[in-house]
Amino acid sequence: MVFNFLGSVIAWLLVVLIYIGYFPIAFFIWLVTVLFDRKLRMLHLFTSFWGVSFVSVIPFMRLKVYGREKIKPGSTYVMVCNHQSLVDIIAIYRIYAHFKWVSKRELFNVPILGWTLRLNRYIPVDRANRASHLKMMKQCEDNLLQGNSLMIFPEGTRSKDGAIQAFKEGAFKLASTAKVPVLPILISGSHEALPKKGLLFTKVQRITIKILDPIPYQTFANSTPKETMNKVHDLMVDEFQRVNKGL
Repeated sequence: MVFNFLGSVIAWLLVVLIYIGYFPIAFFIWLVTVLFDRKLRMLHLFTSFWGVSFVSVIPFMRLKVYGREKIKPGSTYVMVCNHQSLVDIIAIYRIYAHFKWVSKRELFNVPILGWTLRLNRYIPVDRANRASHLKMMKQCEDNLLQGNSLMIFPEGTRSKDGAIQAFKEGAFKLASTAKVPVLPILISGSHEALPKKGLLFTKVQRITIKILDPIPYQTFANSTPKETMNKVHDLMVDEFQRVNKGL
C-alpha cells in the first residue's frame, strides 16, 4: 500500500511536469503549421507523443498495442473504444493514428489540457445540453467530411467495474450519415491499474489496446444506427471476453 501511494505520487508529479513542459512546444507547432496543415496532423502527432510520454513515466502501466496495421493511412473512420479508466485517454494515443477526440466540455476548461484540446480542434460536448449535443454532431459530421477520423467512447462514461457497458447511438449515426467505416478498439487492463473512483494506481498492470477489423459502411448501409450499435457492441463484448481469457 505504501508503494502504491508513493509510486502514485511520483507518477502524477512526473505527469504534471511533462504536462507543463510540453505545452509550449505544442503551441509552437500549432503556430508554424496551422496555415498549411489544415487537419492539424503534425500537432496531433506531437500530442500523441505527449500522451505516450505520460504512459512511459507511470511505473504501474505496461502498454501493448495489437492490430495497428488495420488502420489504413488516409482512411477516415468513426473509432469507437470502450472506456475503463482515466488513463484510457492518454493510452489511446499509442495507436499513432490521426483523429479528433469527442470529449466532455468540462475538460476544455482545464488549464493547459483545455488549451491543448482547443489547439487540436477537438470537439466538446455537454451531455446534459441538447443544443450542445446537436452542435457536436454537426462538428463531427463536418470533420468526417473533411477526412478527419473521430475517437468516441460510445459508453459515454467510464465503466465502474471494467466490463463494457451499454452504448449510445451517436457514433453510429455519424458513421451512417458520413458513410464511413466503424473501427472498434478494445482497451483491457486499465480499470485494474486505475479504477474509476480514486487517483491511486493499484498495481503494476499490463494494459492492451486491440484494434479490431474495420466494419465497412456497405455492411450497415441498410441498417438503423441502433442495429449497427448493437452489432458492434456484441462484437466488442465477445472479443473483450476472449482477450481477458487470453485467447
